[in-house]
Amino acid sequence: MRIFARTLTVHAHCDLPCGVYDPAQARIEAESVKAIQEKYQANEDPAFRTRAIAIKEQRAELVKHHLDVLWSDYFKAPHFDKYPQLHTLFNDAVKQAGAGGVKGSNDPATGQKLLELIAEIDKIFWETKQA
Repeated sequence: MRIFARTLTVHAHCDLPCGVYDPAQARIEAESVKAIQEKYQANEDPAFRTRAIAIKEQRAELVKHHLDVLWSDYFKAPHFDKYPQLHTLFNDAVKQAGAGGVKGSNDPATGQKLLELIAEIDKIFWETKQA
């Protein structure tokens, strides 16, 4: 008899996900990346530089992870409709965190570029929280 029972359509707001996602996680890791790049430039010791590169790459992977989670779990179709540049912005930021950006360079300018992209995502994120 259950198959003939009335169904009830339920609509829920994402009260848990909306309360836990924040681009700040990616920004903090990106700030670490840039700081490591600056320390790398200021130090000639090969052992230090080797460690710096390893840590920088770990932090860059965390940036990518936090951006991917934000992109796939927080932002929804209405956000992408309102902000059509969002897909490209995320793609650019994830690539900047990768081999073509901070993972492939020890120049702090690449870290700064990553921070700027995350700042754009952050701005849109907080606009969506106000809606």
